[in-house]
Amino acid sequence: MRIEFDNAFLRDLPGDPETGPRVREVLGAAWSRVDPTPVAAPRLLAASPEAARLLGLDAATAFADPDFARVFGGNALLPGMQPWAANYGGHQFGSWAGQLGDGRAISLGEALGGEGGRWELQLKGAGKTPYSRFADGRAVLRSSVREFLCSEAMHHLGIPTTRALSLVGTGEDVVRDMFYDGHPRPEPGAVVCRMAPTFLRFGSWQLPASRGDTALLRALADYAQRHHFPGLAGRGAEGDAEWFAQVCERTARMVAGWMRVGFVHGVMNTDNMSILGLTIDYGPYGWVEDYDPDWTPNTTDAQGRRYRFGTQPQVAYWNLVQLAHALAPLFDGVAPLEAGLERYRQAWDAAWRELVARKLGLAACGEADLRLFADLQALLQDGQVDMTLFFRALGERDAAAPDLLPFEAAFYDADARARIEAPLRDWLARHAARQADDPLEAVQRRDSMRRANPLYVLRNWLAQEAIDRAGQGDTGGIAELLDVMRRPYEEQPGRAHYAGARPEWARHRAGCSMLSCSS
Repeated sequence: MRIEFDNAFLRDLPGDPETGPRVREVLGAAWSRVDPTPVAAPRLLAASPEAARLLGLDAATAFADPDFARVFGGNALLPGMQPWAANYGGHQFGSWAGQLGDGRAISLGEALGGEGGRWELQLKGAGKTPYSRFADGRAVLRSSVREFLCSEAMHHLGIPTTRALSLVGTGEDVVRDMFYDGHPRPEPGAVVCRMAPTFLRFGSWQLPASRGDTALLRALADYAQRHHFPGLAGRGAEGDAEWFAQVCERTARMVAGWMRVGFVHGVMNTDNMSILGLTIDYGPYGWVEDYDPDWTPNTTDAQGRRYRFGTQPQVAYWNLVQLAHALAPLFDGVAPLEAGLERYRQAWDAAWRELVARKLGLAACGEADLRLFADLQALLQDGQVDMTLFFRALGERDAAAPDLLPFEAAFYDADARARIEAPLRDWLARHAARQADDPLEAVQRRDSMRRANPLYVLRNWLAQEAIDRAGQGDTGGIAELLDVMRRPYEEQPGRAHYAGARPEWARHRAGCSMLSCSS
């Protein structure tokens, strides 16, 4: 197994003069050199052939190599690997948290991929770092399964995301208090190898800005532009302005993808926002089932609901404002930053209109269509209607038939269904009339709606079933679920279970309805 590395992150950015995992405040440095802590018995539980190809690896050969689990479990290094933990800060639930950093993630190096590009390989759950504070730097199987599966599922949905190469069991238990209620227990440990062109996040700039370290701010911006924003490096103030504007645009498109498929990130702190507009840090995420814009899967956010589904676009903008504050020392005045934030608003408006058009099967979205969509959202919420199943059925039904039969599987509650039956019929008639005036032909419309409205999403209860099986030593459920998620927009015969509504047993079960930040 051979991977070529070019660790420009270490070469181009200042590092911590101290090595090792001793917890400390790290000043003037973007990274600290630290090795993964070996585990007792690394064993490959699951892997992504698609991610392996990005590194130029032949999946069949690489995954069968005994060294694969050792390397990606943290017990060995390949030539060229120089492990580090990144230093950054962030706002957590709206409050400045100071230095945070990679507390249980260790980057192995920047691989030069077989399909082009640069891929930072990072082990999550690899042991203590200088940023671990009082934690052990490990991760449990349940959260690792969720991160592995969702990283790949989001990619196949067409949403910008980090990737996941592998899931390795450690052969060790990790003690966690899942809901912070005074009942810790041992759970199987695991390590995920996740991949991204870079894991730089908004907080990477916020921390040096909070310390007045303009030199590090500049170095980080230069590194990002040189390696990840082609054509902007060396263009001075103009390049900086365009760079921030592109970050804003990418963030808007990413969040629009979330909203299209019903994904709730759950913990949109600024340290969990990628500078590349990628979905990163899959913690207490969830998927909207019965449509509710106020739902959040995160128990830590249960009262304030800051990161609920419907507010994600506004939170993303707030986070970009914090990034703008951090970048201000690099600019002569605020006008370029304000222009970048305006690019977010414009990109969001365009992305939202595209979302509405695609989900409703229209060639374009006008003002009346925005109202039509908002009226539908209100009905779906009042009727406790499954978002994924409803929109999929909307694209498959005969628009001339006003009956609700195609939508029966999407209703969770008989009383709620009865409450919206008449207004929903009226809405369907309005929608049919609007489609009749639209230039899309029937075949085009159905194809467009199928590509916008997935049949299979990584519902929490599906992930929990795979986790339960893995906890009993059967990892087959992970592979099966990953295979389903490879084709989320296609009918897959014999896999109706994966396209079903939430079963009653999952309504209030831990890991299905609510999750914590603990892992």
